[in-house]
Amino acid sequence: MSTAPKLLDQALALSEDERLTLASELIASVDGPADSGWDEAWQAELVRREAAAAARTEPAPEWSAVRARILAKLATQ
Repeated sequence: MSTAPKLLDQALALSEDERLTLASELIASVDGPADSGWDEAWQAELVRREAAAAARTEPAPEWSAVRARILAKLATQ
């Protein structure tokens, strides 16, 4: 058995928190260095989305309708 399958077996035996940490670190290792200002940009986006949700005068659409719309759009690409 090559190294990768052995490592995967070992990783799957970890706790959920340990697997999440490992997955994050693996993705970061191929994603390159973090962009400067990334945290601040995401924080601003979260604040913007929260304000937009709070300002809605109508209820948000049901997830099933949103999912169907997304899947339909993906099917046409």
